[in-house]
Amino acid sequence: MIDSDTSQAQALAIKAQNLNFFYGKFRAVKDVNLDILPHKITAIIGPSGCGKSTVLRCFNRMNDLIPNSHSEGEILFHGKNIYDEDVDPVQVRRLIGMVFQKPNPFPKSIYENIAWGARINGFKGKMDDLVMDSLKKAALWEEVKEILKENALSLSGGQQQRLCIARALAVNPEIILMDEPCSALDPVATLKIEELMCDLKEQVTIVIVTHNMQQAGRVSDYTAMMMIEENRAGQVIEYNETSVIFTRPKDKRTEDYVTGRFG
Repeated sequence: MIDSDTSQAQALAIKAQNLNFFYGKFRAVKDVNLDILPHKITAIIGPSGCGKSTVLRCFNRMNDLIPNSHSEGEILFHGKNIYDEDVDPVQVRRLIGMVFQKPNPFPKSIYENIAWGARINGFKGKMDDLVMDSLKKAALWEEVKEILKENALSLSGGQQQRLCIARALAVNPEIILMDEPCSALDPVATLKIEELMCDLKEQVTIVIVTHNMQQAGRVSDYTAMMMIEENRAGQVIEYNETSVIFTRPKDKRTEDYVTGRFG
């Protein structure tokens, strides 16, 4: 575990402390402690069903939308627990955006996909400039600048995913969560998303869930390895710099997973 005392919590992008998450009575995630460093890419890896996506969705309270579920422990953002009663989850999700496994652009124009979220969040500046800037940040502007009025669903899968990233960037988040963002894409589109992530970490913190070990090794600075432990609950068994996780892991299960011996 990356050492960090309470006084350093505000210097972290996110600090998870003793996080547990329950679907009804079933505990899906047990005692997760993670320090997410700012302007780095952190990968969460592990076999299917170990709670990777559950942890990711805890980071911006997306799990609030699941009936009969609840969390225990803390997620500190700017030193404040985002699960405190006085915290607005909508505001949390503006500052901690999310990109999902399957591209999900709105059935609107490319322009409106960017403008809509900014508009409902009270953006008062020049919308044309914001749309252009967001699309440039997502490395999509040159491909769509002549077709901004066309339906976003007419774009390729890779373009749609970059549009979703641009849409998230338009509301000026501090963190972007990505849940298997390349799993539905071909290798060329995947490479573009990976290059984009590496460029974006200068502006935002990124946390990515991925089953692709090569991807985790290519793009992430830190890696958390999760495993299903007692009572089928997922736990983080190891967390360190990606280079360490992939070359000198402390846990034999991590070594077996990243080398493809199981998982």
